[in-house]
Order: sequence, then C-alpha cells, then structure tokens
Amino acid sequence: MSDDVLAPLNPAQREAAQAVRGPVAILAGAGTGKTTTITHRIAHQVASGAFRPSRILAVTFTEKAAGELKARLGRLGVEGVEARTFHAAALAQLSRLWERCTGTPVGDILDSKAPLVASLANALPPPHKFIPRRDLATEIEWAKNRMIPPDRYLEELAGTGHVPPIPAPLMERVYAGYERRKSAMGRFDFEDMLARTVLLLGEHQEAAQEVRDRFHAFTVDEYQDVNPLQQALLDRWLGGRQELCVVGDDYQTIYGFTGASPSHLLGFADRYPSARIVRLEESYRSTPEVLAVANRLVPRLGGFRKELRATRPSGPAPVIRAEADESAYVVDEARRLHARGIAYEDMAVLYRINARSEPFEQALSEAGIPFQVRDGAFLRRPGPRAVLARLRRVSAGPVAEVVLDVTAKLGFDPDAEPDSDEEATRQSDLARLRSLAGEFAQAHPGADLTGFVEDLQRRFAVERTGRGVNLMTYHRAKGLEFEAVFLPRLLDGELPYRSGRSRAPVEEERRLLYVGITRAKRFLHLTWPIDARAGRSPFLDELDPAPRRAKVETPKEQPGGPLFEALRTWRLDRAKRDGVPAYVVFHDATLAEIAARRPRSLTELRAISGVGPTKLERYGEEVLATLASP
Repeated sequence: MSDDVLAPLNPAQREAAQAVRGPVAILAGAGTGKTTTITHRIAHQVASGAFRPSRILAVTFTEKAAGELKARLGRLGVEGVEARTFHAAALAQLSRLWERCTGTPVGDILDSKAPLVASLANALPPPHKFIPRRDLATEIEWAKNRMIPPDRYLEELAGTGHVPPIPAPLMERVYAGYERRKSAMGRFDFEDMLARTVLLLGEHQEAAQEVRDRFHAFTVDEYQDVNPLQQALLDRWLGGRQELCVVGDDYQTIYGFTGASPSHLLGFADRYPSARIVRLEESYRSTPEVLAVANRLVPRLGGFRKELRATRPSGPAPVIRAEADESAYVVDEARRLHARGIAYEDMAVLYRINARSEPFEQALSEAGIPFQVRDGAFLRRPGPRAVLARLRRVSAGPVAEVVLDVTAKLGFDPDAEPDSDEEATRQSDLARLRSLAGEFAQAHPGADLTGFVEDLQRRFAVERTGRGVNLMTYHRAKGLEFEAVFLPRLLDGELPYRSGRSRAPVEEERRLLYVGITRAKRFLHLTWPIDARAGRSPFLDELDPAPRRAKVETPKEQPGGPLFEALRTWRLDRAKRDGVPAYVVFHDATLAEIAARRPRSLTELRAISGVGPTKLERYGEEVLATLASP
C-alpha cells in the first residue's frame, strides 16, 4: 500500500511524503502539486502505521479545499481524517467543550459584521460616513487577527505604520463600538471563534487534553497566510508537540491586509531546529517561457529561494508591451485565442482593484464575448448599487442632473485621494456613472431615468450568463489557473498600488505580480497604456526590459500635425466635461489614425481601430465636427 501511494510522486514530492513524522515544512512553488503531495503524505502516514486516520487533523483555508482534500484521500483509500478550516475546527471544539468547562453558554455566531458596522459608519462625520462598510469590517478583522483589542489599537498603529481606512481616532471609535454592541447582543464573530478557543485551551487543561488526545498529527495548508491568531490556536492544539507538517509558498503571501504574514513559515526552522525542509520546484502548470518571466522576480522576493522548473513543453513567448487601448487588445486577443480552440472560460483578466473591471466589462459586452466577474461586477459594487437603488426611488428629472445630485449625496469627491482600495473603487465608479449619465442624456435627449437604468443593465448584461472570460483581482485569482492570462494596467501607482495616504507594501505588491504571472499555463500578456499619466510599473524593469524569450514591443512615436493637435484639444475638453482621464475618450494612437485617415462619415470612422460602437455613438459626431473645422 505504501509503495502504491508513493509511486506517482516525483523525487521531491516523495521525500516530503516519506517524512511521516514532524516537524516538516514543504515549500511548494506555484503549480508544483502541493495538494497531491500532502494528500499522499497523509495517506502514507496512515499506510505506514505512523498515525491512525482519526488522529490526523488537516487544516485548510477554505471549505472547498477541505472537501477536495477529503475527496483525494478517499480515492487513495483513506477515510476518517479530519479536514477542516481553522474556524470549523474551532467551532466544533467550542460547541463541545465551552459550556462544559466554563459553565456559560457559548452564544450565537454573528453572521455578518455589516449591520453593526453600518450603524456605526452612519454616525461618522462626512465624508467618512460614505466609506464602504467592507473597509471598516476588514480593518476590524486586521486588528483582531493580530490579537489587538480596541484599547491597544492606536498604539499598534503607531508601532507598525499601518494606515486605517479612516482617521485613526474615528476607526478606534468604530472598533470599540462594534465590540460593545456585539457583546451586548451576546454574539461572537469569526475572529472571536478562534480567540475563544485559544482562551478555552489555555485556561482549561481538561479541554486542552481532550483535543490533544484526539489529534496527534497536524497538517496546515497555505501556511504562508497564517495570522497571529491562527498561529496561537495551532500552538494550543500542539501543546509543545512537534508532529506538524506545514505547506506553503512565501512568494505567494498576498493577504497582509488581513493580518497574514509569511513570518511563521519563514521562521519555521528557527522554531523547530530539527525540521525537515523540502522544496517543490517542478511546475506542472506553466510553460518554460511563462516560468522564465516569473523567475526573474525571484531575486527580490526574499525568503526561501525557489526557481520553478517547467515539466510542460515549450510554448509561445509572453507578450510585454504598451498598448493604445488595452480593452480592445484583450477583446482582439480573446477572439484570436478562442478561434484557436481556447475556451473563453480558460482566459482571465487580472487587475489590482475592482474599479478596473468596468472598461473590460463594457468592451467584452460590446464585442458579444461572454464574461464573468468574480466578486465585484460594476453594477454590483457599493457605489453603482447605491446609485441604482436611489434612482429607482426618483420619479422624474433630467438624467444627468439627477445622477450628479445622487452621486454628490453619496459622497462623490473629484479631488478625493482615498486611503483604501474599496473607497478608491467607489469614487471611481461614481465618477464613471456621472460620465455614463452624461453620455446617455446626450445620445437619448428624450429618455428618462428608467431608460438610463435599463441601458446600464443592457451594457453590462453579458455577465449574467455566468460563463466566459474571467475578470477578477489578483487576490481573487490566487489558487486558480488559466490557459491565457492578461495583466493590464501595469503602471507605477497601480502595481505597486498607491492611493491617498495608503501605500501598499512593495514586497507584497511584487508577490501579487508573481501570483498573477504564475496563473498562466501557456499565454501571458503584460501590458500598460501608452498615454497614461503614470509611468509603467517598476516591476517591469525587474522582469528585464528586453527578456530573451519575451516579446517586448515599444510603440512607435505618434505623429503630430495640426489636425492631430486639434483632436487632442477636443479630447481634453471632452474628458474634462465627462470627469474622466483623457485616455478613456481615445488613446493617442487612435487619434493619430483618425487624423491620418480623415474619415468623413460615421461608417468610415467606425472602421478605425479603437473606435467601437459605444465610442462611435458617444463621440462620433464631435470627432467629425472637429475634422471638418477649418
């Protein structure tokens, strides 16, 4: 049985699986088969007689991962291993032991922080009262995951340099108010679930002994994402024992905003001097060309050095280039790849914050290409959702004026420099809705608010199919893989991300790019807009401005001339009226082609690359008028 379990593994995986006693750290690079390795290791622990299945606890970060682990173990003939998330395991122990040991009921779980946070946010002074509630909830989770109570919150901010989504005294007030209201309701949240279990096992020896008698060996997946609260619970479970196997990749630590840190993985050998460290570097996911690009980031990723080696055959060279119209480029490439047999569902467009999905949603919708937005479709985000809800309550009025009024009441500030991703997205979305309302009113002078809402729903309707090109943030893409991956908007300030007082840690932002690159199996496209105000991402220089296998294309200098300059002047004026950056109207390359070809009709204008149906309807007459001016 043991030989059968080990037979499918490569040498490094086999070394890890044969280490049936802890402590063991498996450093599993992207696509190297970590789930295969840990399931076969657990199966070998059972087959070799090291541990009975019921004495093993495998901890994952999602219920889906736990289910997959159990299913794979089942296929290997192993039943009875406990596979749970940290929270599920803690809840099971609380439900069984809390009342027996403390004499008090454990209480009810708070399903969501949103109601409590919302009521507290509503009492904040403008403009902070409009901050997305998710930002406030995430900040509370950051503090609780780091085991910081409200009375130490300001001290921790001063010591770490962490920037909250609203001014620190206001955030402290929200955090303390949340804790008070939650306690008054007799509820506990998901962080309390872990904290109470830590308390239970630390203060009640009989509870700790029962858990330790039950579980003798532990496996923790995605260990690079463990936070201090989870580590404290793991320590209580172990009780000084060393039968621990952790699996992770410090290159993929991207959840620092939740309190996660790679320090637990990086310090594993210091904590356990006798630990066996096994590196998995053979990637079964990506081509040599994709991995060559990813490996160029390795010298600055720090931590445990891992150079991924491809087991797949050679593929096409990744594309690294500036683009005049990135959304049009994605549409063209998606069509080309689809014609070559790549399913739309096996393509992904990744971006840093949700606000960047809108132009790709619109471009794909106009092109009739199905798409799906993972967590954060334009009309489902806080800003647009609140606007639509208010528009449905307004009986009548000029579309553009009503939308201006509604967005103003929702806290739109054209000069805002938000400190959080969510608020940056909300402000961007409110600005975009103002622009869309203006365009709609100009194109449909007699239409009412109902018509505008229906137009928005049509414009972004293709996503309802639930299939097609995947649009998602880098964070959402972790753990996934696709035949083709597009990484647009690689700009300084976008990756690494900066907004207002908020400066994302450069080290973690570099890891985000690494995660994005290693999602691609064969086709990889890294692009940035030609005429963006910001320079390209400094990470692109680390990838090598002229990599041997990657195609780097620099756009030709755009032609000038009076007509071109007249179009640029018109574009600047239109962009100011719409409240959007100039490149949203047309890129320089498109204006240059318009100036060169001098179309005399909408039909001729539509034939120019970068002029889609929506832009034709939105700007066509003004462009033709500019061309006709003396």
